[in-house]
Amino acid sequence: MTETALVWFRRDLRVHDNPTLRQATAENDCVVPLYTFDTRQFGQSSRWIDERRVGTLRAQFVRESVRDLRERLNDRGGSLLVRRGDPRSVLPEAAESVDADVVHAQRLPVPEERETEAAVGDALDSRGIDLATHWTHTLHAIEDLPMAVENVQDTFTPWKDSVEANSQVRDPLGPPASVPTPDLEGTPIPTLAELGDDEPDQPADDSPMPVSGGESAALERLQTYIFERDRLREYRETRNGLLGMDFSSKFSPWLAQGCLSPRRVKQAVDRYESERVANDSTYWLLFELRWRDFFQFQFAKHGEAYFRSGGIQSREVAWNRDETAFRRWTDGETGFPFVDAAMRELRATGYQSNRARQNAASFLANTLRIDWRWGAAYYESRLLDYDVASNYGNWAYVAGVGTDSRDRAFDVLWQAHNYDPDAEYVRRWVPELSKLPPRYAHEPWRMDIDEQARYGVELGVDYPEPMVDPTAHFEGPSS
Repeated sequence: MTETALVWFRRDLRVHDNPTLRQATAENDCVVPLYTFDTRQFGQSSRWIDERRVGTLRAQFVRESVRDLRERLNDRGGSLLVRRGDPRSVLPEAAESVDADVVHAQRLPVPEERETEAAVGDALDSRGIDLATHWTHTLHAIEDLPMAVENVQDTFTPWKDSVEANSQVRDPLGPPASVPTPDLEGTPIPTLAELGDDEPDQPADDSPMPVSGGESAALERLQTYIFERDRLREYRETRNGLLGMDFSSKFSPWLAQGCLSPRRVKQAVDRYESERVANDSTYWLLFELRWRDFFQFQFAKHGEAYFRSGGIQSREVAWNRDETAFRRWTDGETGFPFVDAAMRELRATGYQSNRARQNAASFLANTLRIDWRWGAAYYESRLLDYDVASNYGNWAYVAGVGTDSRDRAFDVLWQAHNYDPDAEYVRRWVPELSKLPPRYAHEPWRMDIDEQARYGVELGVDYPEPMVDPTAHFEGPSS
């Protein structure tokens, strides 16, 4: 008897190192791959702010990733069904329509994802169809952790030390030789308009993330960054950069959509260490992947608690919910150029460096004391590399309600002068300040009336006055 499996792609849009796809092809005569654009996300607003959950740039990146997945399946004799709707109804109906015996799917840690999986499983069960799930998106498999998920430490370093000492990273799987899909009617990938995008943003021509979605682009970037440009050698020294493509790996958008397996990244790092050099930088890239893992397992442990205003710490914080102040932050009009540069870059490109993210997030949560979930929701809409656990986990961390309750407030003036000493980043993204010397580009309020006239920047007209008193919140470069 011919057995048929439907493979539900979620955040695992690749054919390499995909245990879900590999098991389905190994155990079944026919395999039907399916991706659903979830209408509870695309075209819908956040529960906290008036922003689309999936903004234009991320929606386009997902579309490109799905298109590339289809092409890579085609190369193996397969095809990809594409649907738009609620997976809780789309999946059971699709499985029944192709007479599937089993559905194979990625298992994910966030409550909304888990609830969707449970509802799909119940609907399939009522039709006599099995659901098999696979944990596929972290460096360390959940089954290989040296502790149960409920015992995962709430501080990164003890968890990291335990995992490094007691958990092996599995070798990545190769892609299946073939994907035996039956003849199916082709289904187009929805347009941005069909996904509810009525205000398309255009990325900047010189974006630091001139990347396309998809596994093909991800593997090309892996090869280029590590081997062709040899940038892994100095990753730890350059990772706090602000401008350009190669100061960091830029793997995160592909990791977020599952176009790139973290185990495939580690395999490349191991090869680099064997062929060229093993140093602090090669270790540090894997260190960052374990930070990513940590938040995935934190969400598997704590679930919905991560979305409370007081986070997993259950802190009582009187968050400010001033929408006007919040919009000054989102629009890059705070009057603090380093923060404004970060927010304008995000809007234009879907990207912020790690250094820019930390400063922008701290300014919102720790300086303005605006509900950190508003900022996390805005990033959810805008970031190309949005990942639920990494985004909300890092925001909670910065706001002091996550895995570390210590004061994580950043002195954005010190940070600006230290990491952007010549104000190149500020000048790039805040062009009205481009003629100012670095001191004034970072602290324009220090100019007197004559200096404002000399440089052609009138505060309150050409560039905003600072939202808060700088001297009351920051010590600046002399600290």
